[in-house]
Amino acid sequence: MEPLLLIPGPTPLPQEVRDALARPMIGHRGEAFATLYRRVTARLKPLFGTGQEVLIFPGSGTGAMEAAVVNLFSPGDRVVALVAGDFGARFAAIADAFGLAVDRLEVPWGWVVSPEALRDRLRTYPPGEVRGVLITHNETSTGALSPVQELARVAHQEAGALVVVDAVSGLGGAPLALDGWGIDLLLTASQKCLMTPPGLALLALSPTAWEAAERARLPRSYWDVREARRFGARGETPYTPAVSLWFALDRALDLIEREGLDAVFERHRRMGAMVRAGARVLGLQVLAGEEHASPTVTCLLLPEGVEPAALRRSLRERGVEVAGGQGALKGSAIRIAHMGATRPQDLLVAVEALGEALREHGRDVSPQAAVEAARAQA
Repeated sequence: MEPLLLIPGPTPLPQEVRDALARPMIGHRGEAFATLYRRVTARLKPLFGTGQEVLIFPGSGTGAMEAAVVNLFSPGDRVVALVAGDFGARFAAIADAFGLAVDRLEVPWGWVVSPEALRDRLRTYPPGEVRGVLITHNETSTGALSPVQELARVAHQEAGALVVVDAVSGLGGAPLALDGWGIDLLLTASQKCLMTPPGLALLALSPTAWEAAERARLPRSYWDVREARRFGARGETPYTPAVSLWFALDRALDLIEREGLDAVFERHRRMGAMVRAGARVLGLQVLAGEEHASPTVTCLLLPEGVEPAALRRSLRERGVEVAGGQGALKGSAIRIAHMGATRPQDLLVAVEALGEALREHGRDVSPQAAVEAARAQA
């Protein structure tokens, strides 16, 4: 029996997606791939909330973050990076590495940067000095969901800045709208809510971002969005694509369309509520506040005396794989993902196993009571 994989990427693959990976290979300069290219990129647009083209590169989510930086900015450009966890810090570090002037607007892990805090920070700069605001939509390390639409509005009103959003663990699990929310570049990766193996970096740009890409002077070759768009106009990529992953993504989009995007979002919302309800009955603290709780991943603080690695081993023995904490939370937290192909019934299994594992580690808890609390949110 396969373990129940509840880590925040890579996530479980539906059987139909696995089958698609086994399809015979096709040439990437022929009509078959061009048809696949046009079908996949068109069907991604509703998830990005855009009428703009969606570009797909072979790469990771971190690669997509680098692509955003090198295509929009020039050496020395001032950007404000919102840092509320490990991945916000990573975005800031990438901008640093390419010589941008990075102002880190930091809040404690588990919080989100508020629109008011961003407004206050932007007002410390002369008009036009801040060229970009880097936002993590869904902080995978903490399970906190940022108010992207409101943050984007502030960034445009106060600074006329480009709004760049890392949605690696959120796109496909929560609503996003590049066009309607004032996002200038929206990026994600294939291995989380999109139910596809790791290896695809996806991004879409607003018309304003495309203008910035023409002016940007940072070095770029592999990640050059201008070349990707030029080849994409004829249904091709600038270099060899990960064809099998395109097959898999195409089939994953079938599943999303079959369920319906609103239903997908509602399922993710309910699954997050299930995990939080069950965890609280088990005496665990949810790191993120309820008003900003992620629909795709939950970070749980463990009681003193319960060691995350040992608890994860106990869960693994029960057929459930969860993730450990990151950074400062490595020794005090676990993370449970509820995204992609995961279903509510999977979370009932996970909550019961978590209760049993906690009992094994000396906690006086009721696994069944936790399951009932979770079931009430399903």
